[in-house]
Amino acid sequence: MKIRRKQREKRTHGPKWALLVVGAALCFVAYWGVQGVLRIMEGWTEDLPPIENIDFTNYSQESVMYAGDESTVLAEFRLEKREPLESADQVSPYVLKGTVDTEDVRFYEHDGVDLLGIARALVNNLTGGDLEGASTITQQLVRNTILTDEATDISFERKIREAELAVDMEKRFGKDEILLMYLNTINYGDGCYGIEAAAQNYFQVSAADLTLAQAATLVGIPQSPTYLNPKEYPDACLKRRNTVLDRMLSAGDITQEEHDAAQAEELNLNPAPATPEDGIYAYPYFTSYVQQLLTSDPAKYGMTESNLFEGGYTIYTSLDPVLQEEAEEACAEQNARMAGMGPDLESALVAMEPETGLVKAMVGGRDYYESQWNIATQGGQPTGSTFKVFTLAAAIEQGIDPDTKIDCTSPMDRPGAEPLENFGGADYGIQTIENATALSSNTGYYRLTEEVTPAAMNEMATRLGVGSEFTPNNTPTAVLGTENCTPLSMANAYATLATGGVKHDPVVITKIVDQDGNVIYEPADTSARVLTEEVSGAVTKVLRSVFESSNGTAYGFGPSNGQPVAGKTGTVQEFRGHWLVGYAPQLSCAVWLGNRNYEQTDASLTANQLWQDFMSRALAGQEIEEFPDTEEPEYKNDFNEEQADKYGSDKESEAKDPAKAPDMSGKTLSDAQLQLGGYNVYMVEEYSDSVPAGTVIGQRIDGDKLVLVVSKGKDPGPTIEPEPEPEPEPEPSDPEPTPEPDPTPDPDPPPALT
Repeated sequence: MKIRRKQREKRTHGPKWALLVVGAALCFVAYWGVQGVLRIMEGWTEDLPPIENIDFTNYSQESVMYAGDESTVLAEFRLEKREPLESADQVSPYVLKGTVDTEDVRFYEHDGVDLLGIARALVNNLTGGDLEGASTITQQLVRNTILTDEATDISFERKIREAELAVDMEKRFGKDEILLMYLNTINYGDGCYGIEAAAQNYFQVSAADLTLAQAATLVGIPQSPTYLNPKEYPDACLKRRNTVLDRMLSAGDITQEEHDAAQAEELNLNPAPATPEDGIYAYPYFTSYVQQLLTSDPAKYGMTESNLFEGGYTIYTSLDPVLQEEAEEACAEQNARMAGMGPDLESALVAMEPETGLVKAMVGGRDYYESQWNIATQGGQPTGSTFKVFTLAAAIEQGIDPDTKIDCTSPMDRPGAEPLENFGGADYGIQTIENATALSSNTGYYRLTEEVTPAAMNEMATRLGVGSEFTPNNTPTAVLGTENCTPLSMANAYATLATGGVKHDPVVITKIVDQDGNVIYEPADTSARVLTEEVSGAVTKVLRSVFESSNGTAYGFGPSNGQPVAGKTGTVQEFRGHWLVGYAPQLSCAVWLGNRNYEQTDASLTANQLWQDFMSRALAGQEIEEFPDTEEPEYKNDFNEEQADKYGSDKESEAKDPAKAPDMSGKTLSDAQLQLGGYNVYMVEEYSDSVPAGTVIGQRIDGDKLVLVVSKGKDPGPTIEPEPEPEPEPEPSDPEPTPEPDPTPDPDPPPALT
C-alpha cells in the first residue's frame, strides 16, 4: 500500500515540476531574447549624430545673380523653392492647427513618439479604415532633415533610429519650435519646400495671410506631394482638403459654419508664374556665361555646381542693363535688316569698359533657346581684316612709320600659292600704311606682315588680349583674319589700345557674397602695361582714319553724337562673316554678323550699321571725350628708308597740293579713289539728269581739301502719294528668289568716298 501511494505522489508532482522547468526556461529565453533585441537596437542607434551638433535651420538656399545695378535679377539658381520663416507668427493659425489636427493630433502630449497613436493607427488600418501613419510631426522632421538618406527605407531599424532622434529632439526644442521647423522643411509638391514657398507658389500670398480653405489645401499636400499637387490633380487635392477640414472640425479648432463654408469653396488657385527651368530670367547669353565661369574654377570663385544651387550665394556682375537693352535692340534691328538675305543670319556683340575691363553688354546670337552656343564667347569666328590691327601695332612698335609707303597693287603673285587680291580686285597702287589701313588693302598688309613677321603679329594679338581660343597661324595669310577669335577677345584687345596700352582681363563677376554676408570673391587688379602710350596713340591715330578718312571702310559710321572713335572693319573669306571692332575712350565694342555655321552670306553685308547703331545709343547724351595726345614713337626702322627709296617720301605725298590734282570729271568713284591716293579728298552728292549715279560731276578746292561732286542720278522729283485704296485680297505667289552672293573672295569691301 505504501509503495502505491509513493508512486501516485510521484505521478502527481511530475507535471508541476515539468511546467516549472519549462516556464523557467521560457523566462530565461525571453529575458536573453529581449536583451539580444535591445543590444541589436542599441547597435542601430550607436552612430546617430548628437542633436546638439545639428543646425536645423541650415536649409538649402538659392543663389541669386544680379546685374551691375545690384537690383536687376538675372538668375536664381536653386534645387527647390524654399523661403524659410523665422517665427510661427508668420504662419496662419489655420495652418498651425490644421497641421497638428491632420498629422499628429497628440503632438502637444507625447515626447516625440506617440505609442497611443501607433496603436490607434494599427487598429484603424487592420479594421479597414483610411490608412493612417503613426509617425509624429517630430519623427517626420527627423526623417526630412537628419535621416534624408534613409527616408525611403521602411525597415524596423530606420523606425528605431527615427524614434530615438525624435525623443532627443523633444528634449532640446520646444513644441512650437519643432512645429515651425517642420513647416519650413516639409514637401508641399511642385518643387516647394516649406509653407511660405507653397503659399506663394499656389496662391501668391504669404503664409500668414492664408484663408481657412487655402490653409487646409496646403496642409493636405504633404501626405503625397506628387499626387495631391493641386495643379496636376485638383480633384484628389480637393478631397484631401475636405478631409483636413473634417479633422479640424473634430478637434474643435473650427466651427461647423467655418467648416461648411470652406468645403463649399473651389480650390481657387492663383499660381505664381512658372520659373525658368534653368533659373535664368534675363539676358541668357551673358547670364549663362557667368554661370559657366562660376562652376569652372572652384579655387577662384569658391563654389562648385552643386553648392551654387544650394549655397545661398549672392553674385554681382558687370552687366549694365541699359546698355544691354541697347545692344539687344540694335542686334534685333540688324537681324531684321538681314532677313531674307541668307539662311539663319544673326548678330553678336560685346561692349566693355576699357579702363576697368568690365563687360557692359553681351549678345551671343539671335535666340539663346534656339541655340545655346554663345558666339560672343565660345569657339570664335574668323576675324577678317580686323586682325590687321595686330600687324599695324607690331609694325609701329618695330619703328615702321604709318606714313611709309607700301605696295597695294592687286593681284599679288605668290610663289606656290594663288594670287592674292584686294576686295573686288581693286588695284590701290602705292599707298601709305595709314591709307592701306583705311582702304583695308589685303596685298599691302600681306607685304607688311612679311616684313613685320607673322610671329610678331601673333604675339601682339595675344599680348593685347586675344584669348585662348586663338591658334596662331605663322604665315602672312593670317593677317587676313583666317583664324578664330571671339567678339569678347577682340573687344578686349582693342580696349587695350583705348587705354593707351594698359590691358585688363575681361571682368563679368564683380563680387560674390556667401549666405552669411561674407565677401568670398572680388576680381583682382589684372591691369598691366603691354604697349607704350606712344605706340598705342599712333595705332589709334591710324585706326581713326577708318572712320574719318574718305577712303575709310567705316567712313560716316561713327557715333551720331560726334564722339571720335577708332577701329577696323573685317569681312571673312567668301563673305562668311562680317566684323567691326572699334573703340572710343569710354567704350570698346566688337560686333559680328553672319551665319554661325560658317556658311556664305550676301556680299553686300557689312557690320558698320550695327556698330554705329549701338555706339550711338550707348554714347547718346555723353560729353565728347577726346583721345589723349601722345608723342610719336621713334620711327627708326630701315624699312622706312627702303620704301622711300622705292616709292618716294611719304612726306611728299602728304604735301600734295589739291590744286595739282588731276581732273576726275566723268570718272567713276572707284577710279577716282585709286588715282587720288595721298590727297585729302571729301565728297558731296548731287542729283544729275545727265551724269550717271556714282560718276564724278566735277571737283573743287576747299582749303587743303579736294572736294568731289558725285552724281546721285536723276532727281526723282517730289513724291506724290496716291489716295489709299482698299487692299485687295492677297493672292498666293512664289517668294522672291534670294540673290546669289558675289563669289569674289576677301576681307573688306572697299568704301565709297562717303
